[in-house]
Amino acid sequence: MRVRDVVKKMAFGVEFVVLRIESQQKIHYAMPLRTMLYDGMRYLKEYREITQSMKKEKGKWTEEEFLSGMRKGDRLHPIITIVIYYSEYVWDGPMCLKDMIVEMPEEIEKIFSDYKMNLVQVRDSGRYIFHNEDVRTVFEISREIFQGNFEEINRKYKDRDIKQELIRVIGKITDSSKLMEQKTEGEAGNMCTALRKLEEECEEKGRKEGIKEGIKEGHEKGLETGISSMVSAMLELQIEPEVILQKLQEKFQLKRNEAERFLK
Repeated sequence: MRVRDVVKKMAFGVEFVVLRIESQQKIHYAMPLRTMLYDGMRYLKEYREITQSMKKEKGKWTEEEFLSGMRKGDRLHPIITIVIYYSEYVWDGPMCLKDMIVEMPEEIEKIFSDYKMNLVQVRDSGRYIFHNEDVRTVFEISREIFQGNFEEINRKYKDRDIKQELIRVIGKITDSSKLMEQKTEGEAGNMCTALRKLEEECEEKGRKEGIKEGIKEGHEKGLETGISSMVSAMLELQIEPEVILQKLQEKFQLKRNEAERFLK
């Protein structure tokens, strides 16, 4: 599931750096390539804007500038894309374009133009320093939830009110419907209340998973008992073992070695 990308411009003096935030909940095994293409498209967009502005201006250009569609002194603005991966699982995908390329001879690798991806994983975001308090809160609580450290969250945030929209963002990151159900926008909410809802949800998920596993296990045991009884009856009727094996494989989609277990 993807969250809408956020595009921001950050001022450094008179220049602007275009910062793209790409949010990923699932591992994307073509992410470095996708990032490179997105960045390239934004560079192309700015280049086209420069070309259009040149056409509107009356002036003297060199033949090279006219053919290039930009003046010798024109410059593009740097684009930095940060991929924020907010799953509880470790990213096991490629980190750069080279990771997606077949094995290259050393001579080719030396001249290959790689493209690095900037990846931030919520689950190990403790090594980063976030100056924005809201961002720091979202990353910290989400990280602790992934690690199951509910007591630690309670200790740090029990006396603090957190914006409802931040609680909903945390719910989105941690896939918690209870936290995403926060209604009132802009108002502060108590994290202890939200945490209780989350723990209840985790317990409910655990119960459902346990019931599901129990049903599955019971079904499998019942099936095995039924097959064993059927095989015993067929043997009493003096049906050839080879015929029984064939019937078991056809009726229950068993492999031969699985069917043979019931004849031992």
